[in-house]
Amino acid sequence: MQVYPNRFEQHVQQQGLSPFILIFGDEPQQKLDMIDCVRAHVKTQGFEERQTLVADTDFSWSQLIDATQTMSLFSDKQYIELTLPTGKPGAEGSKVLTAISENPSPDTIILIQGPKIGKDVQKAKWFKALDSKGMFSHCYPLEGKQLQQWVQQRCREQQVNVTPAGMAMICDFSEGNLLAAKQEIEKLSLMYGDSGQTVDEKMLANSMVDQSRFTVFQFIDDLLAGDMQKAIKILYRLESEGVEPNIILWSLIKEAQTLLECKSMQSLEGNINFNKMRIWQSKQGLYRSALQRLSDADLQLMMTHLQQADLILKSEQTRKPFILLSHLAVMFMPAPLQHLPLR
Repeated sequence: MQVYPNRFEQHVQQQGLSPFILIFGDEPQQKLDMIDCVRAHVKTQGFEERQTLVADTDFSWSQLIDATQTMSLFSDKQYIELTLPTGKPGAEGSKVLTAISENPSPDTIILIQGPKIGKDVQKAKWFKALDSKGMFSHCYPLEGKQLQQWVQQRCREQQVNVTPAGMAMICDFSEGNLLAAKQEIEKLSLMYGDSGQTVDEKMLANSMVDQSRFTVFQFIDDLLAGDMQKAIKILYRLESEGVEPNIILWSLIKEAQTLLECKSMQSLEGNINFNKMRIWQSKQGLYRSALQRLSDADLQLMMTHLQQADLILKSEQTRKPFILLSHLAVMFMPAPLQHLPLR
């Protein structure tokens, strides 16, 4: 049964823990919150010890079998945390997990965690067997309204009153980095929690450091959506994090080529077969938005500038490559930069 991260603790309090708990995803703070929730709850149920296993290349699946069958010196209840570094247990692990799922014990709770997984893993026999008798939660990076709700909930828990503008600032400064948001809210609680003061954006500006973390994928998504202010902010953060400019340029070239192919398909066939283009449903709205804004001439000009930029980055020592990348980014608006040289 799937349980969303924001409802995980409430679900555990109301219905208790299942024998199998599956927590996957690339958002570390949500995973840590849920794992901490499980650890706290199992202690109240008499699970005094925790066994931690990591299914790396040196791992033997007999260790998990032994862990489920060995009695503790201090308790007859077993709480086991198993990490799958790749999100997949392999052939042997799949057999072991499927077998364990057939006879769950009320005295054994197994938490399995790992990185983001796809539908292929969720459709695997071992996963479905555990999920049918357990609970599954997938942690995605939060943004927009979901991030705002998460920040509001944290502020309530820490008894910090923050103005709407202050909330927006916390979200903006810590987007893509929930751990930073948590730390900032805890700091605000120490500074203002007992005073009863309402924290506004000016008070926040004096105490906060911009700790947002982004990826090239988020940068591309915002370019396609036409949110140039957000895209340029992400580009600035990528520069400060030391991301290689050529990686970003390669992504820009790839997206421009994809948009040109979509335009060509639309012209020849009257519509765009996104499945044929291997563009997932979650991304199709972004491409439609970009294709409505950008004409064939815009895309051809963009490709010309991207090719020039590729030669510049490969053949010259460009002092400020991210200014060049900003120039290329705003062409996704589009912006009339055809007469502005890249150098």
